[in-house]
Amino acid sequence: MLIVPDNQRWKRFTISGIVFIILMLMIKFNSTIGTTMDAVFQSLFTSQRLENIGWFHALMTLISFLASPKLDLLWVLIIAIVLWLRNYRIPAVWAICTIIGGDVVGTLVKHFVKRARPAQHLAADDGYSFPSGHTLGLFLVAGILFLVVIPIIQKAAVRTICQLLLIFAIFFLAVSRVYLYAHWPVDTIAAMVLAYAWLQVAEWLYVAWAPKLQELKIFSNSIY
Repeated sequence: MLIVPDNQRWKRFTISGIVFIILMLMIKFNSTIGTTMDAVFQSLFTSQRLENIGWFHALMTLISFLASPKLDLLWVLIIAIVLWLRNYRIPAVWAICTIIGGDVVGTLVKHFVKRARPAQHLAADDGYSFPSGHTLGLFLVAGILFLVVIPIIQKAAVRTICQLLLIFAIFFLAVSRVYLYAHWPVDTIAAMVLAYAWLQVAEWLYVAWAPKLQELKIFSNSIY
């Protein structure tokens, strides 16, 4: 089984869930702590010096585009197709359900908090700001790769390189969303925490339902 039972999973869910709720309530009720965190981190990544570096701006724009919510769904669909063709049918279905479920949770939170984006945001970045849909989606894509794709890779060195690349991708995406004034810094931090908490739920569902799904004819020969 690619995702195995883990007695510590509920603890990770509880801790990450509590942290997210704290961040969400700080933003919902305009806490001074939240606005201070935003001001401090935003000043690090939106300075005039960075804006004058052409290649940096182009890189941030490209990363943000590649991790848009629609493309995150596309990446997971491609991952699922590859898994399905390699007879990992249950992980393929789980991957799609994980990204869709995470997007639904993120959308519900957005409409609960109703936080406005930074005033300088681009017209293309519409809707509410908290949490960052880009960051949430990419974190889930990375989580899916970590859990059901990278373990299949036989070479340890390749697995390590893939893991490092995914970590860097998430970090630079979070930076890009702040740099482009699409989100406040806390929006991206909260998105990562929420995605981590949702992954704990998704992992638990995988462990609980994968053996049952294998009893169905379409999944009878699936590796999971």
